[in-house]
Amino acid sequence: MENIGTLIKEELKNQDRTASWLAAKLSCNRANVYNIFSRENIDIQLLIRISKILKRNFFKAIYEEIEDNINNV
Repeated sequence: MENIGTLIKEELKNQDRTASWLAAKLSCNRANVYNIFSRENIDIQLLIRISKILKRNFFKAIYEEIEDNINNV
């Protein structure tokens, strides 16, 4: 699975949104958003906020990866 930061970055691109736009929605600076893009892990509360802002359930992608790993054991 791609890291969570990459998934967020791709979704932002798919929605034709910028890092600056997401930074404004998160009330942080653009550098923090670029930091999020590089993360393999993310705080659950932050992921909830990003999921709501982008209207995408990132938890579903994580869950599907877990299910695949469990089923392949």
